[in-house]
Parts: sequence; structure tokens; C-alpha cells
Amino acid sequence: MLKTIRSEWSLAAVWGSALIWMFAAPDFSGPSPSVPLAFGGLIWICTAILFAAFAVVRHADVLAERYGEPYGTMILTFSVISLEVLMIAALMLQGDQPALARDTMYSVVMIVLTGLVGICLLVGGIKFHEQSFNLKGASSYLAMILPLACIGLILPEFTKSGPFKGFSNGQAIGLTILSASVYAVFLVFQTTSHRKFFVHDQDAPTGNDAHQHASPHSTWWHVLLLLAYIVPVVILAKRLAAILDFGTDKAGLPVALGGLIVAALILAPEGLTAVQSAGRNQLQRSVNLLLGSVLATIGLTIPAALLIGLFTGQDVILGLDMAEVTLLVVVLALSMLTFGQGRTNMLHGAIHFVLFGVYLFLVFD
Repeated sequence: MLKTIRSEWSLAAVWGSALIWMFAAPDFSGPSPSVPLAFGGLIWICTAILFAAFAVVRHADVLAERYGEPYGTMILTFSVISLEVLMIAALMLQGDQPALARDTMYSVVMIVLTGLVGICLLVGGIKFHEQSFNLKGASSYLAMILPLACIGLILPEFTKSGPFKGFSNGQAIGLTILSASVYAVFLVFQTTSHRKFFVHDQDAPTGNDAHQHASPHSTWWHVLLLLAYIVPVVILAKRLAAILDFGTDKAGLPVALGGLIVAALILAPEGLTAVQSAGRNQLQRSVNLLLGSVLATIGLTIPAALLIGLFTGQDVILGLDMAEVTLLVVVLALSMLTFGQGRTNMLHGAIHFVLFGVYLFLVFD
């Protein structure tokens, strides 16, 4: 019991932070808040959300180990995506952030397909020279990511019947149904008839790896704690919205910084797991985690954002600017080449990481 209490100390920290910010948060809408106060609040809230995200991934890892692949990766991905969708919903409903969903999805795609993929391939390439993965599984992910990303983030730039860089109500309903349906088809494909596409013999866990998340507690214990960590994130996200509004309106920070912060917080634990897997020569798990998170983000966040817009009457900006469209197309094309051979090396990682630097330049300049 004492060991369990010590291992879950972050639950008290996260809930304590959520309650403090719920009942004693400063008002950032008036002229009185200062930039240092807002910066301190940003660090505090982001730290609490990061604790919650790592705890969610820790409990999801236990469930993932018990159910095996590809269900394990799916559990981990859905846990992270649920945090992302709830944070985006809270930020959209609390603050004036019509482009937040777009910025977050774009940031997820860029951080994963450039930064995290680059680090994984560099780590694996330096340590093992070449690594292999199941080509059919990676191709299946990319076959879904490419059209959904173009439809969700590029097509709104050219539609005319809806709001600026957005979809009309009819288009939003149709895209929501189609995105959710095709993602459901992919899940059936992944978990039934074509499970072998998403596993790789070389990535079989070693004796030490197989028990690294062993737990004496029941499955329901981990499910309940996973939910207990998710709930306070919604409370903290509402306060984060006020700080982001203050930062963009009065501190002159880039508007896209909000999406970058949300994406970085959500991806941190999952990205760390992917890098560790690449360092253990389990590149298939890294591929499943990274490409699966991008697919889930595009396939589920776009419908969620559109539904929020339909029910609240808010305009949802999805279309990217032309510079971002250009970079997105380059990244998708490079990913098709990198994951189209079945083997990777450090050169692939270096090229992806260069594009991550370009993405950061565009955000801050």
C-alpha cells in the first residue's frame, strides 16, 4: 500500500494544482496581470499537465503489455489522443482560439514526422547502423495519413461555401462521418485480418522488457487511475486558455504557439517511449506509436473540432497558410520515402530533423 501511494504522488500534485487554479486563478483578461505572472502560470500548468500525461502513459503501458500488440499500441495511442481532444475542446470552449485545433494537429504532424522520427532514426542508426520494420504496416499508416491530412488541413484553403479556411456545416458533417468511418475501418483492419502487418519478429521483447511494466494491481485499477489523471487536465486546460489568450494578445507571442505547447505536452511521454524503443532496436514499436499518433490525431481530432464548432456555432479554422502547406507536403513526401523501404538509417533521421528545424523557424518567425 505504501509503495502504491508513493508511486502515485503525482495524482495529488495534479489534482491539487487543478483545484488551486479552479478556485484561486488570477484574472488574465484585465490589464493588471503581468508577463512574469503569466509565464509562471504557464510553467506551473504545463508541468502539472506533463505529470498527468506521463502518468496516463504509465498506466496505459501496463494495459498495453497485458493485451499485446497491436492492441497495446492502440491503448497507448487512444489514451494520449483522449488527452489531446479534451484539451483542445476545453481550450476552444474557454478561449477565443478558432485555429487551435488546426495548429495542434499541424504541430503533432510536424513534431512526430520530423522531430521524433528524426531522433528515433538517429538513435537507432547510430547504435545499430540499420533497423528494419514491417513495410506493410508503415505503408498502411501512411496510406491513411496522406489523404486525411490533405483533406483536413489543405482542402479548407480552397473551399468557398464555408467560412474563411473552414468547412460549411454540410461539409463538416460529411467529413466528420467519413473520417470517423474510415478510421473505424482501419482499426478493424489493424486488429483482425491484418494484425501481422503491425508486428515484427525482430522487435520481440526481451526477458527484461517483457516485465518492465509488471504490476500486481488489476486491470480496472489502472483504468480508474488513468481516468483520474485525465479529468484534472480538462480543468487545467481551461486556465491554460486564458494564459494563451493573454500571451498572444498582450505579450506578442505567435498565435501558433498554443498548438505547439499542447502538442508538445501530449506527445512528450509517447515520444520518450518511441525513442527508448528505437534504442532497444524495437523500431516497429516506434513506428506504430509515432505513425499511429499522427493518424489518430488527424482522424479523431478533426471530427471532434468540427462537432464542437457545429454545436457551439464557432468558426473552426482548419486551412493552413501556403508556407505551412508547402512544408506539410514535403514532410509527407519524405515520410513516404523513408518508410517505403523497410529499413532506415541515421541519414533518414538527419533529414527529418532538419525539417523539424524549419518548422520551428516558421512558428517563431
